[in-house]
Amino acid sequence: MGLKAALSKPFASLVVSGIKKWSAKPAETQQKVFNELIAGAANTVFGKEHGFPNIKTYNAYKKQVPVREYEDFRKYIDRIIAGEHDVLWKGLPIYFSKTSGTTSGTKYIPITKESISNHINSARNAILSYIHETGNSKFVDGKMIFLSGSPVLDMSKKIPTGRLSGIVNHHVPGYLRTNQMPTYSTNCIEDWEKKVDAIVEETAKENMTLISGIPPWVQMYFDKLIAKTGKPVKDIFPDFSLFIYGGVNFEPYRSKLEQSIGKKIDSIELFPASEGFFAYQDSQKEKGLLLLLNEGIFYEFIPASEYFNENPTRLSIADVELGVNYALVVSSNAGLWAYSIGDTVKVVSKNPYRVIVSGRIKHFTSAFGEHVIAEEVEAALKTASEKYKAEVLEFTVAPQVTPTEGGLPYHEWFIACSKEPENKEQFSLLMDATLQKKNVYYKDLIKGNILKPLVIRYLQPDAFVQYMKSQGKLGGQNKVPRLTNDRKIAEELKKYVL
Repeated sequence: MGLKAALSKPFASLVVSGIKKWSAKPAETQQKVFNELIAGAANTVFGKEHGFPNIKTYNAYKKQVPVREYEDFRKYIDRIIAGEHDVLWKGLPIYFSKTSGTTSGTKYIPITKESISNHINSARNAILSYIHETGNSKFVDGKMIFLSGSPVLDMSKKIPTGRLSGIVNHHVPGYLRTNQMPTYSTNCIEDWEKKVDAIVEETAKENMTLISGIPPWVQMYFDKLIAKTGKPVKDIFPDFSLFIYGGVNFEPYRSKLEQSIGKKIDSIELFPASEGFFAYQDSQKEKGLLLLLNEGIFYEFIPASEYFNENPTRLSIADVELGVNYALVVSSNAGLWAYSIGDTVKVVSKNPYRVIVSGRIKHFTSAFGEHVIAEEVEAALKTASEKYKAEVLEFTVAPQVTPTEGGLPYHEWFIACSKEPENKEQFSLLMDATLQKKNVYYKDLIKGNILKPLVIRYLQPDAFVQYMKSQGKLGGQNKVPRLTNDRKIAEELKKYVL
């Protein structure tokens, strides 16, 4: 056992001991965070507008601060971008994390000097929790790869701006730098396919022990490794023992990833977002992700069934129930206040509080992190239909993660028409071009050769009627989801392809 692996065990024990202390007092821990947040922002523009100096309780906070989504914060964000201090949090943010929104397109989420530690320490503590529980620390001595976005930041404005994974890359602890792969220059390559090729060249002969990334990106890396070496991943990296993932649902990718590796290995699920690092899998034995109650984030929970009500119920950690689907709302030392992040969670344990990520509060397709929304696909279809005289009856979109024909994954559209477009090839191209204009992250995936342009399957005109009838959902209030993240509907609709 190397020095790093040996030292990691007492460090893990110390960290886990601290976790047990705050997690054993969830309501007290959250109350302390709440008090610190209100005091910290009392003299900001937002704090003064919402009476923070007079807020002493959570009930008072709910009366003063309504639940908001990104668009409601845009006026404050614009003031910060212009250089104004003390708007949402004291001083200026140290970064803006550029991300895609489910309803708002591109978003700029502040990261402050107080909130950056949440993003760094939480990922570290997830690994330390694993070491403490399993005793496995050998991987710490090997090479670790973090498949992430480019660390290059936009420095053209007062506040550096970039993707969260790129920002975090600048804060990797020094003791891990010598173990970290790929090299900085390779990590800066924007074209994902070229980047993965370079990573393969750099890592194929290294002792990789930990691999982390969004599952489809990791799968691409594995595919290229196997193509280069002709071996399964377990033979390329005999000491590879830990996979860390987050960002998208792992289940569609699990069987293919395990097949590529050639063996089952331990994994750790993370729940990070630009708005904060909310939870991580702290146990290989227990279900769910440990909700981080002491990391400068105050959590609220709205029953998903009430989310679109005028005055939905808002609950603190003390009042949530097991198994209920809640929309997650956060206030934080990044300057977000009663901010709806769009994700839904279910509490699966209260000792300690653990959650599972159950989905999104609104329909979307994001198998690759693109967050394509109904408005965007409907606009693309309308533009192309008007130009090429198509009459569309119904449609749905599903991700095709592992095409049987090989090649890059894609968005697969199932469309039933009473009149098909005059030029199907141009119709498809215009739809894809329009979607790229509407969604910058979809465009990035296309231009970066992560996805190929959308593929359309034309169905018989009554396909959706027949499908809904087969599901016992014909008529009434029942609707076919326009966007899905799985292939349940898609596989049923394949029987109706013309």
